[in-house]
Amino acid sequence: MKILKQNTLLKVLSLNSISVAVSFVLGIISSKIISIFLGTSGMALMGSFRNFGTMLKSVATLGISNSIVKLFVENKDDKKELSIIYSTFFWLFLLISGILAILVLIFAQPISSFLFYTNDYANPLRFFGLLLPFMVINTFWLAIYNGLEKYKSIVVIQIISNIIVFFMTAFLIWKQNISGGLLSVAIGEFLMVVVTFLFVRKDINHFKFDLHKIISKKYINVIKRFSVMALLSAVIVPLTLLFIRNSIVKNFSIHEAGIWDAVNRLSSFYMMFFSSGLSLYYMPKLASIHTEEEFKAELKSYFKIFVPLFLLMLIVIYFAKGIILNIAFTKDFTEINDLLIWQLSGDFIRIITLAFGFQILVKTMMKRYFIGEIVFNLSYFLLSVYLMQRFSVEGVLQAYFYANLICLTLILFMFRKLFFKR
Repeated sequence: MKILKQNTLLKVLSLNSISVAVSFVLGIISSKIISIFLGTSGMALMGSFRNFGTMLKSVATLGISNSIVKLFVENKDDKKELSIIYSTFFWLFLLISGILAILVLIFAQPISSFLFYTNDYANPLRFFGLLLPFMVINTFWLAIYNGLEKYKSIVVIQIISNIIVFFMTAFLIWKQNISGGLLSVAIGEFLMVVVTFLFVRKDINHFKFDLHKIISKKYINVIKRFSVMALLSAVIVPLTLLFIRNSIVKNFSIHEAGIWDAVNRLSSFYMMFFSSGLSLYYMPKLASIHTEEEFKAELKSYFKIFVPLFLLMLIVIYFAKGIILNIAFTKDFTEINDLLIWQLSGDFIRIITLAFGFQILVKTMMKRYFIGEIVFNLSYFLLSVYLMQRFSVEGVLQAYFYANLICLTLILFMFRKLFFKR
């Protein structure tokens, strides 16, 4: 307990583990529901919608969380300046999300044809577009909470939101099958906004800012740098997944695509514990340090605590995979049992890479960021196309492992002076 109190990283991870435990259990149960009612094809279609939704939401927010954390750390003692910062973000991103929402409403049918191979599911897309401005406001509120280091509030919001969204998703899938499942993605995002709003009302003093200041040119450059970086990830990551899924469907079947999506979904359950813990603690911490020695100290803590914990978890998952898969999926998904090792190995390398990736992001090292993102996603896609011809879906998971290995090698080369500088 003494170690826990003294180490902020462990404290945040322990607090966040409550939210992740709830999300993990609900995620496993929801996967079971999807596999029973929608099957492998439904898993693939919902995966496509989630990828598109993530892309749209990321483009609408364009690095809002990262830039708010950075600016908050630099101006936390100046209430007047914070008010200008908040107002700038609020109006700018509300405008961007409004434009995107209109585009989705207009092009819903062709988007549906690309994502779902039919234009029958245009309405869930339109509904998602209409709710997009609310999702941006929710991201804005949570970014402020993160800047204030109110980790407990963020965790409680996540827990309540996940529980409500789970029951709503289960009900809609039960009642309306795949249409209900797709609609639940959009409605779930809106319910999260409602939950966050209830907390914002309680902490209203932290969210008061002068809307009359509109947009300050002073902070546009900071936003621009983060936004350019975020735009690349917002577009290239979901598009890579969408193109890989479409290639699997084209070369094999939607069943095989559903198997691949199920592996990705399982991976997201355990990855969220560490990625959200990093966002809560590691990113604000890196934003506040200014020397290489301080960064080395954080790296030491990361590899001493974080990496061994993650490795231990992966080992447990691997040896308990039979039990986990029986609980989370039906017999249609038994192929995952032979494929999971590639995903686990790729995720382990990814966690090591993130130790340096967050530093690149927080310090807005744009050249390194662009090279890293492009190399990873391009190699992931090209290797997937090549290897799936020989090994089917297993080839795609192999491609994920090799792409992460390539990216880690590149990142270590970028930071070589950090290790060899006397």
